[in-house]
Amino acid sequence: MIPRWTRTLAILSLLAGCATPQPAPYRLTIAHLNDVHSHLDAEPITLPLRDADGTRRPVSLSHGGFARAASAIAAIRAAEPNVLALHAGDALTGDLYFNLNDGRADAALMNTVCFDAMTLGNHEFDHGDGGLKRFLDALGEGPCHTPVLSANVRFGPDSPLNPTTAPGAVQPATVLTRGGQRIGVIGLTVADKTQHASRPDPGTTFADEATSAQTQIDRLRAQGVDKIVLLSHLGYEREQALATALDGVDVIVGGDSHTLLGPATLADRALTPAGPYPTVAHDSHGRTVCVVQAWQYAYAVGELTVDFDAAGNVLRCGGQPWLLLGDDPHRNGQPVSDADRAAILADLAASGALRVIAPDARTEAVLAPYRTAREAFGAKVVARAAEDLCLRRVPGTRLDPSRSTLGDACDRLPRVIAHGGDVQQRVADAFLRQGRRFGGADIALVNGGGVRVDLPQGEIRVRDVYALLPFRNTLVRLTLSGAEIKATLEDALAPVLDPAIRSSGGYPYAAGLRWHVDLNQPRGARFARLEIEREGQWQPLDPAAQYQLIVSDFLADGGDRYATLATIRGARRIDIGLDYAEAFLAYLQALPDAMLTPPDDGDYSTWGVVDLR
Repeated sequence: MIPRWTRTLAILSLLAGCATPQPAPYRLTIAHLNDVHSHLDAEPITLPLRDADGTRRPVSLSHGGFARAASAIAAIRAAEPNVLALHAGDALTGDLYFNLNDGRADAALMNTVCFDAMTLGNHEFDHGDGGLKRFLDALGEGPCHTPVLSANVRFGPDSPLNPTTAPGAVQPATVLTRGGQRIGVIGLTVADKTQHASRPDPGTTFADEATSAQTQIDRLRAQGVDKIVLLSHLGYEREQALATALDGVDVIVGGDSHTLLGPATLADRALTPAGPYPTVAHDSHGRTVCVVQAWQYAYAVGELTVDFDAAGNVLRCGGQPWLLLGDDPHRNGQPVSDADRAAILADLAASGALRVIAPDARTEAVLAPYRTAREAFGAKVVARAAEDLCLRRVPGTRLDPSRSTLGDACDRLPRVIAHGGDVQQRVADAFLRQGRRFGGADIALVNGGGVRVDLPQGEIRVRDVYALLPFRNTLVRLTLSGAEIKATLEDALAPVLDPAIRSSGGYPYAAGLRWHVDLNQPRGARFARLEIEREGQWQPLDPAAQYQLIVSDFLADGGDRYATLATIRGARRIDIGLDYAEAFLAYLQALPDAMLTPPDDGDYSTWGVVDLR
């Protein structure tokens, strides 16, 4: 007689043999880019890397460049079967490549990659809806026909991009197929920032981001699309919060905040990441959401891998960023030794993110005529930087900790943490000097986000100035009271501290005015000890006195939520008409020995700061 347990095992074995095998997880790979800002050329970077004796020493290499990004995306496509190439916005504005040809160079290079979708960033609207349409027309001239997305833009009735005039030019979402699976991709544009810190046409508005995204998620899922990618330009912090507010999103590929994500090993190489790549969040029902971003300026390409089960649920978020470097390590202008080179390349490989990769030759060929025109215009040396002049929007350590293109050399510099950006302060100084030349001025005010790059130690060329100040702004003189000046400062700081907005670009920098700021106080009590400079002496700002203020026309029109300035009209507003980049060029050319230095501690407008707790 066969024992019962033996018969039971036999039956279970038979049933196991008849069971339907479970399908293997479906893997989607996303190669992504964001916030290129017309930085199409490679740029130098210096990193502490291990040489042959194991010591970390500064090594310079080329990094980034759109042709290198194109090469990375091509490599990812060649290695993986189900790949989407996505652009998370702000392709435009930030370099002479844009200023010279209204984005045609950007469009031409994007057409060498053929992105599967792009979302609109705030800077796509910097020259109005007409400027955006010119870029989209140029993008459409190529072979790619990249879908351009934004679920929350509402083009005004007179906009050249209104759907009645340009049907399909911008869509809320698109559905792409890879490996027999349909993937919904939804575009999202940061609403408040674009409305108030860019220049969309009158009548063009931006709906609530979460509501717009959820509407499209529901629509796509009703069509049977069970894999949803949100291609977002909201910023890393807000995109994590957005994930928790939505039901049914699987992936958020982000932009706007220029956030470096990656392994902790990058900190050893003076590139401290703001979080892991990928960052894992959860939607409103607790389901896994993969959140990624790929730094800035074509310095990096993200490679996200997402495993889905048969029901379309995310099983795993994986992948890594590719921080793109050249095979050209050197010190003091000279190539390193063969032994040091081998050790340096090994250290790069050990980082888990730093990748040596050659530029794509076809992309370089497309860029060549634009580069020739840019170099001819921008090659003139106008000054020298005595040392690095660092970019930082908000002082302290909480709200803007990784803005600098120079990495920890600036991001962790004590004076930058204490006072904010050197370059923003010097731009304010330049505006004040030019304002005094053209009719008089007491104070100049600059929004931190209007200044775009660091100025590294060494030669400053015309092209660097236009990369620093890439917008088509002119200077305006306003007459206003001390009380209105304080109200303006409070206007500027409010969106920086509002958790629902967190737009750092409005943080104020001034020349001729300084203050202490407490980031923990309520609106109206954040600025104290406001002092104005008079003939080399600092004295309290008089709320009742009248002062002449120099600002860009963008701020004078209320941009970046500088609402008080928008009320200054009539005889109290004089449009000087001087191009703001030209004002900084003139400032540099007038410097003693044409040498630019960081401000002294007492010359920063943020004289003291209590960091956000």
